[in-house]
Amino acid sequence: MPTRVHLPAAVAPLALERLHSLVENRTVYNLEGFELNVFETHRAAHRVPLRLEGLALTTMLRGKKVMHLPGREAFDYLPGESVVVDKDELMEIDFPEACLCQPTQCLAVTIAPDTIRHTVDLLNERYPKAEPHHAWAIEGPEYAHLTNTPELTDTLGRLVAVSRTSDINKDVLAGFTLQELLVRLMQTQARQLIFHDYARHLTTHRFAAVVGYIKDHLSENLTIDKLSALACMSKATFFRVFKREFGITPVEYIIRERLGEAKRLLRHPLASVAEVCLRAGFNNLSYFQALFKKYEGVTPGAYKKQLAA
Repeated sequence: MPTRVHLPAAVAPLALERLHSLVENRTVYNLEGFELNVFETHRAAHRVPLRLEGLALTTMLRGKKVMHLPGREAFDYLPGESVVVDKDELMEIDFPEACLCQPTQCLAVTIAPDTIRHTVDLLNERYPKAEPHHAWAIEGPEYAHLTNTPELTDTLGRLVAVSRTSDINKDVLAGFTLQELLVRLMQTQARQLIFHDYARHLTTHRFAAVVGYIKDHLSENLTIDKLSALACMSKATFFRVFKREFGITPVEYIIRERLGEAKRLLRHPLASVAEVCLRAGFNNLSYFQALFKKYEGVTPGAYKKQLAA
């Protein structure tokens, strides 16, 4: 269940360092192994060109862009989303809504190739994935446009915070956070690959088969015994490797899927909260209401009223 989330840390007012386009203002933080850029646009513009000098994770903070990338259809780029951009890849960007009173703001972390290679090699050597042919790697264009996970957003927020400090150890602290960011990025791409595109991988990836089974039996009793057997793993190994690859446990994944189904069912005007609870796979109404409020910020009943308003 994808969730739109925003960086918790506010970005400081920007210095007016102009790009060649004369459209975007930029603040730059240079640290060992990466460069952190904050771009801010104060007026509407069309097809503004931009290249970054290394592989970059870009994240929308405020406003809206329309991205034009080589070989891909143009797409809206909104807060709570990220785009992975290859080194020297030409971006052409529209800013349809930017103005002084509502600037468009975007974060870009440009990462040195050696930093990426070291992290990927370390993961593949010490923490291999469940399938040997699915090695750790930053995926290509098909999985470049992402909805941020809470884990990715939290790590980005901490990287911004440490980059802006005057701590004498900031490069060391930022280095550890950058490694975590790369792991969170690959986990986020893995979720998109398997959680949202599982049907393409049912015969080649054991976790795709597990995800398919969960989606098909969401209202039933789903046990780790059953799921680990489907994956041909012991319970302990299944639980550990699933969390390593996707950044969440199988139990948390089931909860998020059930809450997503509950939100879908609550859109029906005649569906009661108790009925939705059971149909989404929760067998305890109080537990369902508590979980829903924890993840969505409101009770199921309040969510239903918001839909009807």
